[in-house]
Amino acid sequence: MELQDYCRNVQVELTGWKAKVYDVMRRLDTADTGDKGKVVSEVNDLHIIVEELSDRISQLERECPTEWRPAREEIQNKLQALGFKWEKAWEHAVGGNIGG
Repeated sequence: MELQDYCRNVQVELTGWKAKVYDVMRRLDTADTGDKGKVVSEVNDLHIIVEELSDRISQLERECPTEWRPAREEIQNKLQALGFKWEKAWEHAVGGNIGG
């Protein structure tokens, strides 16, 4: 039960991150080409991390391993990386006004 609760909680958090990534993309749609070029790799990285997290969570839900702590550590590390990359992309998307 603990693993299922964890996966559900991370799935909710991941849904929030997906919304943030799409918000960055929406803002970048109106940005100058030069500004977009500054963050294209970060935005691509955001998509990759979100997909990796989705896949890993789905795998945990299907397999329900008895020892899943290493997977939890991997997920936490990816969530931290996601936060860092999102902040960089967001800063460029809103012209340095983070949180706008």
